[in-house]
Amino acid sequence: MSEAEKNEEMIEVTEAEVSTGDYDIKAKEEYSDDDIQVLDGLEAVRKRPGMYIASTSSKGLHHLVWEIVDNGIDEAMAGYADTVTVSVDQDNIVTVEDNGRGMPTGINEKTKKSTIETIFTVLHAGGKFGDGAYKVSGGLHGVGASVVNALSEWLEVTVYHEGKAYYVRFENGGHAVEPLKVIGDCDPAKHGSMVRFKADPTIFTETTVYDHDTLRDRLRQLAFLNKGIRLEFNDAREEEESKRHHSFLYEGGLKEYVNYLNKHRTVIHPDVVYCEGHEKDEIGQEIEAEIAMQYNDGYQPNVYTFCNNINTGEGGTHLDGFNRALNRIINRYAREKGILKEKDDNLTTDDCKEGITAVISVKHPDPQYEGQTKTKLGNSAVAKIVSDIFGAQLERFLMENPDQAKIIIEKAALASQARMAAKRAREATRRKSALEVSSLPGKLADCSSKDASICEIYIVEGDSAGGSAKQGRDSHYQAILPLRGKILNVEKARQARAFENAEIRSMITAFGCGILDEVDTSKLRYNKIVIMTDADVDGAHIRTLLLTFFYRYMRPIIEQGYVYIAQPPLYKVQKGQAVRYAYTDHQLEVIKGEMGNGIGIQRYKGLGEMNPEQLWETTMDPKNRTLIRVTIDNAEYADQNFSMLMGEEVEPRKNFIIENANFVENLDI
Repeated sequence: MSEAEKNEEMIEVTEAEVSTGDYDIKAKEEYSDDDIQVLDGLEAVRKRPGMYIASTSSKGLHHLVWEIVDNGIDEAMAGYADTVTVSVDQDNIVTVEDNGRGMPTGINEKTKKSTIETIFTVLHAGGKFGDGAYKVSGGLHGVGASVVNALSEWLEVTVYHEGKAYYVRFENGGHAVEPLKVIGDCDPAKHGSMVRFKADPTIFTETTVYDHDTLRDRLRQLAFLNKGIRLEFNDAREEEESKRHHSFLYEGGLKEYVNYLNKHRTVIHPDVVYCEGHEKDEIGQEIEAEIAMQYNDGYQPNVYTFCNNINTGEGGTHLDGFNRALNRIINRYAREKGILKEKDDNLTTDDCKEGITAVISVKHPDPQYEGQTKTKLGNSAVAKIVSDIFGAQLERFLMENPDQAKIIIEKAALASQARMAAKRAREATRRKSALEVSSLPGKLADCSSKDASICEIYIVEGDSAGGSAKQGRDSHYQAILPLRGKILNVEKARQARAFENAEIRSMITAFGCGILDEVDTSKLRYNKIVIMTDADVDGAHIRTLLLTFFYRYMRPIIEQGYVYIAQPPLYKVQKGQAVRYAYTDHQLEVIKGEMGNGIGIQRYKGLGEMNPEQLWETTMDPKNRTLIRVTIDNAEYADQNFSMLMGEEVEPRKNFIIENANFVENLDI
């Protein structure tokens, strides 16, 4: 391209839009009516999908399903449906069907189009605004069907209503191919809506493949949160018959949810404390609250909160009300029964929550959210309503079940004693300065840079691997912290023991970001915390112990993406001067086939067997290494797995290993 052509191209780009980085140029001086773009509602969604579904990653893809499912759930919550079915076919086409009233099929007065076409082509059109068809509704962002339509390659709606089947298809960015029409008769008793769609691969460029477990687990959760509503899941992609179909129906609601969450834990009292009720707020809106809780012999609280079926991961006023009532009622009962003496301090909320599994669900006609991710409930009146409903029924449970009440109070009292011991150990940990880390068993070889944004720390097992890593690293920005043996399993230990553990104290001091409720990632001394262990059973165990500690004591560093797992090679394959590395057995077979005869294969039993140059080249050099970022997409699933894999119960762990182990024959190398 000539300079003149380049200049012409730049002028065209300038007149079309102001670049934010590709071109270092000024906007044109003229600013007229012609410069104002007016996008059709669905065009705006396609142009900026992240504004409506947060991202176009796998999470955003699944978001499409939840928006349509929520419409079916809303119909069931209103009392007009009892079943919602989700199906995925071999081509990842999703069908969502409910047996509700069926979407209205008449002409909308404002748009002069069918109501169904209006619902699927106009943003914020539906029965959930003002005094519409739904008193309470879910929906993740209130944009629903129209956004799903906009982001689909095509979408079809079939409605069964008064003995007729109505049908409309949308294509080309969400536009109706032709108006809604009757395509035949149906059984007069049949009613409901069916939405079938295919996600647009030009929007979802990362993936258009739905994850079976993600769909199954969310539908199960919705069934728990909406007792009496059946959620069906059919996945034609699964080869095993047992995985192709799931049916979830829980008449016990949250009571059954708590039983499910505690299935890998040892409960300390037989009955789930279950409460439900409703009250009006200061402006007359009716708020429903449902709470269930039960204690287990663990030390971690697992409390999940929801508003209108949406997981409020940051808590909010419903959690505040729960905490307030739990603390008030348990302290009152403990003093009335003489378990707490006059000279004793009150139990704290944390004492009362040790080992608790609880689910709090509220239904609100006008929820207000706050927080960075809009997952924190902010309606102030909810705190008092939840506190009143839960407090009254918890007090009644304790009075009517004195044996179980005694167990609960004694656990909280023991937690109080342990808290004081942990406080002393924690204060001792705080007094340790960064300069004292070198005197601890885990010897930190720090990097020279003080710029946390480029620094990374490798957590390695043993002095041998630590020695290779120290010699092979780039000491400007890579720090090495060797650990001796396996750290304490914090899932089975109280906080005091954790703070007394030398390896844990070493990590706390090295990271510099604090622990538990004091974690401040702005003080984290490294942008990457990399777990680098041997590729064997012991290495996997150490990795799991470290992740358990991070999850229970420093959860924000995982949630905000600071934790990684290094992937060292399993094999070195050499033929003459040519060297290649294999990270899996399958990759080894491929390399053997490509390199032919006369090769030498070395199986690395541990990082310590690799010389510093090999460790740098394969596992630590940013140009070549493979790092897996640890994320938490499902806190409930993570909690259950940590409890199952690291807790006291052996049988669930054994079953997990049997179900997930891959058995291969020894390779003749």
